[in-house]
Amino acid sequence: MDKRFFLALVLTMGVIFVTPRLFPGPPRPVTPIAAADSTGRADTTAVGRSTGPAAPVMTAAPSVGPAAAPAGAPQVLPPARTARLAHALATYEFSSRGAAFLRAELPRHRRLGGEAAPVELRDGTRPLVHYRILAGGDTIPLDAIDFAATETADATRPRVTFTAPVGAGQVAITYTLSPSRYVTDLEVAATGLPAPSYLLIDLPESFESQEKDSLDDRRHLAYAMRTMAGGAERIDFRKPDPGERLVRQGPFTWAVAKNKYFLVGVLTADSTDSPLAEVQVTGAPRQDRVATRAHGTVVTRLASVPVRLELYAGPQEWEGLVAMGREFEHVNPYGGWLNSVVQPFATIVMRVLLWMKRSTALSYGWILVIFGVGIRLLLWPLNSRAMRSQMVMQRIAPLVQAAQAEAKAKHPTDLQKQQAMVMKVYADAGVSPFAPLAGCLPMLLPMPVLFALFFVFQNTIEFRGVPFLWFPDISVADPLYIAPLLTGGSMFLLSWLSMRNSPPNPQTKMLAWMMPLMMTVFGIRFAAGLNLYWFVQNFAAMPQQWMIANERAKLTPAPAPADAGERKRR
Repeated sequence: MDKRFFLALVLTMGVIFVTPRLFPGPPRPVTPIAAADSTGRADTTAVGRSTGPAAPVMTAAPSVGPAAAPAGAPQVLPPARTARLAHALATYEFSSRGAAFLRAELPRHRRLGGEAAPVELRDGTRPLVHYRILAGGDTIPLDAIDFAATETADATRPRVTFTAPVGAGQVAITYTLSPSRYVTDLEVAATGLPAPSYLLIDLPESFESQEKDSLDDRRHLAYAMRTMAGGAERIDFRKPDPGERLVRQGPFTWAVAKNKYFLVGVLTADSTDSPLAEVQVTGAPRQDRVATRAHGTVVTRLASVPVRLELYAGPQEWEGLVAMGREFEHVNPYGGWLNSVVQPFATIVMRVLLWMKRSTALSYGWILVIFGVGIRLLLWPLNSRAMRSQMVMQRIAPLVQAAQAEAKAKHPTDLQKQQAMVMKVYADAGVSPFAPLAGCLPMLLPMPVLFALFFVFQNTIEFRGVPFLWFPDISVADPLYIAPLLTGGSMFLLSWLSMRNSPPNPQTKMLAWMMPLMMTVFGIRFAAGLNLYWFVQNFAAMPQQWMIANERAKLTPAPAPADAGERKRR
């Protein structure tokens, strides 16, 4: 294929990724948060941007800080009691104050920043998940109510139930620990409340970082949800402006808050009928350019039948998320607007890497080395065929040009005869005129895998904290910058081999310098494991390029076409 194609591809990528940063769009209008009036009655109109048809779901402002107690409640509450549900995977803590989910400790995962201790999912002094009731137009924050706790000692499924009078009725919230999963079954039963009544589940507003690179961890803060009729959507904390509310209409299969490697959220227990009717995301005030907080609320209607959900608080382990069903592994919709292309490749890549890990028991560093070599070996026959076709095209290029000139001279107005004369040259050489296009396909096939790995390395906890060679962690950038330099150097060497014994081409020479330089600069921020895979791919392709270059040197040039006067005499 003409080298100008690759130049156009590079420039197009530059326009796509650089232009939005140089010329940002106008700021989104800020929609004020609905405020409650002096009687405690909240504005029940959903504001901000929304998708889907409007639903008759009443909304309320997110609670920030302590909330006032409802009328009749005692002004001084007794100390909150903490209940714990634990198994080998996790320990979950719940508070009698509002029946809130406080924190989770995950002993199988270690903190990478600061002290050497198990990972704790928490948000300072705030609970991770807490609740409000919207009944008869009044918003009742359960954080202001002290619940009575009843624990059930069960070796396989321990349970704690919180009950308290709420308004004119009563609310019971039950957590039941699920064995061998990062899940507690959540049941909310409400009686005696005025209709219509709604349960507002406030998801985590932030997470304390457990990573060495806390800034990168904060960049991944987001809410994600999946509608039962469509795909998954992610709303980054930085997307809504402070005070702006984004409303998404359901029903939803699940809704979560996440950072880079961990998440907390709720899933519907029934895969065909969901009570999760609406998700609201409101921007919080920011202290710097990185949004560290946001308010996410899931709205569900309360009825005579208890609301049954599953509360997940744990790592983003790919196989564990797949085992949850309900397409829960899509909590990270990869690729943005390219999701429909990148996500299938990401799924295939994850399945292959995890299968290799189980089959070989090698470190993920060696898995990436073997995977990179394997991709090149699979593409070896296609690459050989494509590169040999390109050699033939270069050999017959003078004949094609001569045939085009002769065809225009003989048949200046008959395009079909012109094409027939040119096609005869291709047929005599035994090559298709579409060979340049087909020859580019083997070179483009590794790109979806590379893109998929780029997104997989952003959130896959299986790579977290894995050392290899001089890399302290293959999931983060190489602190010594050796990996991007090796990747750029191998790209340049591969380009040099591809140009050996080829006709001089200024465009090709420019790309041979520009592309490795660009990839070296980009690779500084890439995960070390991604640079490792890319370097191995380039290195594994060099023997093939060397062999093709030697074949190109032995190729006999095509005979020079006879001039028009000589052909006429003949």
